[in-house]
Amino acid sequence: MEPIKSTNLPDRFNQWLKESITVKLASIGFLILVLLIPAAWIASMIEERQQRAESVIAEVSDKWSGNQTLSGPILVVPYKHRETIKIDKDQVEIKESTRKSFFLPETLDINGTVSPEKLSRGIFDAVVYESSFNMKAVFSKPDFKRLEIAEDMILWNEAHLIVAITDLRGINKTPPVIKAGNQNLASEPAQNIGVSTQKFERIVQPRMYEDAAYSVKSATGIVAPLNWKSEDDFTTNADIAFNLKGSSRLSFVPSGKTTTVNLSGPWPDPSFNGEFLPTTREITDIDFTATWNVLHFNRPFAQQWKDSHQELVGSEFGLKLLVPVDQYQKSIRTAKYGILIIVLTFVALFLVEITQKIRIHPFQYILIGAALIIYYTLLLSFSEQVGYTIAYWISTVATVGLIAAYATSFLTDRRLNFLFTTLLVIFYTFIFIIILQQDFSLLIGSIGLFLIVATLMYFSRRVSWYKEQQVTNTNG
Repeated sequence: MEPIKSTNLPDRFNQWLKESITVKLASIGFLILVLLIPAAWIASMIEERQQRAESVIAEVSDKWSGNQTLSGPILVVPYKHRETIKIDKDQVEIKESTRKSFFLPETLDINGTVSPEKLSRGIFDAVVYESSFNMKAVFSKPDFKRLEIAEDMILWNEAHLIVAITDLRGINKTPPVIKAGNQNLASEPAQNIGVSTQKFERIVQPRMYEDAAYSVKSATGIVAPLNWKSEDDFTTNADIAFNLKGSSRLSFVPSGKTTTVNLSGPWPDPSFNGEFLPTTREITDIDFTATWNVLHFNRPFAQQWKDSHQELVGSEFGLKLLVPVDQYQKSIRTAKYGILIIVLTFVALFLVEITQKIRIHPFQYILIGAALIIYYTLLLSFSEQVGYTIAYWISTVATVGLIAAYATSFLTDRRLNFLFTTLLVIFYTFIFIIILQQDFSLLIGSIGLFLIVATLMYFSRRVSWYKEQQVTNTNG
């Protein structure tokens, strides 16, 4: 004889709360929404740690020397400019000033070596480098007629060479060695050298003649007087050798009509960036070599100009020295899949509960969800010490082991507990594969989720979602 079920309304309602699949699903959904709050905190914490790492790296790099961009050498020939200013109806004034004309080389060959190293502060590493360069430039004789400069106005005795360098603190060990022809030139650091490898702002000012003033953010470099007395002293060749240190990035501006840069160094993870990629490159496990060839047709500035400040931007190229492992980016990507792990774990528990007639209390769901959230703090903290891959599996083994041990309290069948533990391992392995395969992460993720949904459909096909409640009425 079947047990007599109470017809009392409160008892029936309590019985419905205990046995209703809909109520169980609603409570699990609510728990998932609640767990989204600490999941968001975890993502915020990872971003905060990343910002902290970037600030420390920037601080270390700034004390060493910043990113470097080289431009030049550039030939500068001052000239006299006369301007007639009308004072009143019958009087005029001739104002004489000194201006500059600029000429880029016909060919520019740069051979350089880069020697990177890591500087550490606490658990953070910054990549810096020391480099040495040999620059060979060949100039053609300046065509002043194209610039509308009279021959008798040219100040050959004030001609000089300039090389724009972003951060002059990078010049160390020995001063630059500059030769023009067979003559050794003395050089000095200078600001506002007339060119810039960074953006600058134009300031419109009222002036007696139509021109513009410019506020230059950075126009530093070295200046070397050529010691010419007349046009007869003009030499076409210029050789420059110097050492330069910097941080992370090294870039070049294609100053010549034909610019060739050969660069090498003992670093296995260079990132070639900028407007031009190397025409040839070779990267091994211990070093790299790269060669760029750039024509003046490919750059947005002229071969010669006068007067106004020239902005040599828009055609830089070079390399960035990458740190092989970026644990924060991978941790952020992993944390984005946190809600997926929670949902899959709770769905697996739910299917076990309704198919095996096992009662799992909501508080037990909460504890398992908390373990899944704490997993990401373990991943972040360990990845800062031992790298992402090792940290991932340490955190996975710890979390899966903890949940499997706790699950023995309600999954008394060892085979069932083993199956649940295996599912967790599959979930975390699936996420790990997605993180590593960046180019195919969408494809692998889509196929994996499709197979998971298909598996859930298969195991839930015999679930009776609407149970018929038999109520026996008695007449007392």
